[in-house]
Amino acid sequence: IRRMSNQQSVVDFKQTRDMVTNVDRAAEQIIIDIIQAKFPQHSILAEERGEIHQPDSDFEWIIDPLDGTTNFVHRFPAYCVSVGVAYQGEMIVGAIYDPLRDELFSAKKGSGAFLNGRAIHVSDTN
Repeated sequence: IRRMSNQQSVVDFKQTRDMVTNVDRAAEQIIIDIIQAKFPQHSILAEERGEIHQPDSDFEWIIDPLDGTTNFVHRFPAYCVSVGVAYQGEMIVGAIYDPLRDELFSAKKGSGAFLNGRAIHVSDTN
């Protein structure tokens, strides 16, 4: 995504105002290929491709390969890659990668949240 951010994107519309680019599709396919290579029995719900259902799987990966497509198309630097995993319908792991800042936010149920592997915490509101 970072490499392709300075190139002209091919833009299509899924619905009247819902953009999808060649970058969305390429990034999604890469993510799907990686998941299927490591976890072939897991289901996948991908924003562009839809559901890849594995009937006996308790795990489902949820993918938004380019969260902020409109920003990406307009070269506004606010977009990311979002991936999560649900077990029996409950989210257990999530990761958001900001390719422009090279920041990876991740969280695992019961284990806290992290930025590039370092624990992060909410601010006090008092």
